[in-house]
Amino acid sequence: MGIDVQKFLFEYDGSTVKLMEVCGTHTAQISQCGIPSMLSSKIQLVSGPGCPVCVTVTDYIDKLVELGKSQQNVIVTFGDMMRVTGKTASLSDAKANGAQVRMVYSPMETLELASMDTSKTFIFAAIGFETTTPIYALLIQEAILRGITNIKILTSLKTMPSAIDWVCQNKTGIDGFLAPGHVSAITGSKIFDGLAKKYGMPFAVVGFEGEQILKAIAVLVKSRGLGRVMNLYPEVVTVQGNEIAQQIVAKYFIECDAAWRGFGVIKGSGMMLRKEYSGFDAGSWGMDNDRGHNPKCRCAQVLTGGINPTQCPLFGNECTPSSQQGACMVSSEGSCYNYYINKRT
Repeated sequence: MGIDVQKFLFEYDGSTVKLMEVCGTHTAQISQCGIPSMLSSKIQLVSGPGCPVCVTVTDYIDKLVELGKSQQNVIVTFGDMMRVTGKTASLSDAKANGAQVRMVYSPMETLELASMDTSKTFIFAAIGFETTTPIYALLIQEAILRGITNIKILTSLKTMPSAIDWVCQNKTGIDGFLAPGHVSAITGSKIFDGLAKKYGMPFAVVGFEGEQILKAIAVLVKSRGLGRVMNLYPEVVTVQGNEIAQQIVAKYFIECDAAWRGFGVIKGSGMMLRKEYSGFDAGSWGMDNDRGHNPKCRCAQVLTGGINPTQCPLFGNECTPSSQQGACMVSSEGSCYNYYINKRT
């Protein structure tokens, strides 16, 4: 850029700029690296809907808990999903009450679990964005190849551009976006072109090191009002993205409307199994309610950039990492969790 990035950001004295990071890993890195303390008070960072656990609605958790009540089913999930509470219970609660719930590190582990016990149906909690959808496609493909019929998935799969479009449409005062590097590696930087032009908004596709994030913030500040996408992560992200991953997703999944915590139902913002593969679906429909078990929880406003976590009346009091009241305090990528453990204000 030809400037001292840290000096520029710390001394910036222009109009107030509000930037949103749209990735849970960026949220964690920004907090852990102390990046807010390196910025002028006129540069504001807010977290967006980039944590897949956080944007998953209450109805989805309740459906998993209900499926887990059947002794014929085994719920398979990532660790963070275990602790998110639906209207009254989490998967951890369900397990304590006798439900069969298995935590794994990869969806592909479900293949071996299902092969070893054909008397049970193994239902994977398939949440995530464009980054993780290809692995679910591979799971279905491999199950078909191996003739494994006792696997299903309950999908809550989201696509990022529609949520960003919602943020821009709802006049949240955002001036630019730190675009998600992992998502962009799959989709390519091209997916943000239309939004940049539509709203005259800069997008910076960026990696996850502190220095990379600082540079992206500086680029966005200097590009305010310009509708363009800047790829600052070219070693990983291309314009077109991973076309092989895109093809396998298109083979097994189709676009659908999807419910987001804090956003409601956003048209065309989700992915569901195609009709010809519906036999692998555990009932991924009609899950629209995102009201949490604690009505004072403000996760919805945090996810849409309306408030920061410390403005929630529960933050640090009733809601801490050891007594979570909302999804944003549960996930290691959640904004509330990262504000709390890094003592961010």
